Parts: sequence; C-alpha cells; structure tokens
Amino acid sequence: MLVGALRRRVTAEGGFATVLVKGDEISGMILVQTLEKGQECGLFERVPDFTGGYRLLPCGPRPDEGREALADYVARRRRSDPDLWIVELDVPQAERFAAETIC
Repeated sequence: MLVGALRRRVTAEGGFATVLVKGDEISGMILVQTLEKGQECGLFERVPDFTGGYRLLPCGPRPDEGREALADYVARRRRSDPDLWIVELDVPQAERFAAETIC
C-alpha cells in the first residue's frame, strides 16, 4: 500500500517511479533508489525509529561509487532479506517524496 501511494504521488508530480523488486506486502523493508534525470542521488531505507514511527535513512554505497557497488549491495541485501522491496524514483527531491509518503 505504501509503495503504491509513493508511485502514484511521484507520477502525479511528473516523475517516474517503478518497483524494481517486489517484497512481502505486509512485512517487507523498503529501499528507495533515488535519481534525478537519470543520475543516481542515493539509496535510502525506511527504518523504525524510537518514537514508534519510521524514518528514511541513507544506506548502501554513495552514488559516486558506481552502479556496480550499488548492484553488489542490493544483491547482498536481497540474499539476507527476501521480503525486501526496492523502489526507484526519478523525480526532483525524490528523498523528500519518499520521506513524506512512507514515513
């Protein structure tokens, strides 16, 4: 449900959003790969915080480390968590969209 809302919101703003990996619909963690005009901006993970809510935190390799580093990181995460969702957003301020929608 959260991923669907995020995709609709980004699309309504003229951006592109797609599910790269579909995880468990109830308990899957969510990774958000952010881009702007096709350029990598970072990878973020939705994690629980101490207030009972969620936060979006940076994770994985920095964009300047290249696509291979990102692919390796995602492969490791998928092996350790088969319920993981991976969503790609290509829209200005993608991190903000994700934080406002899924946190």
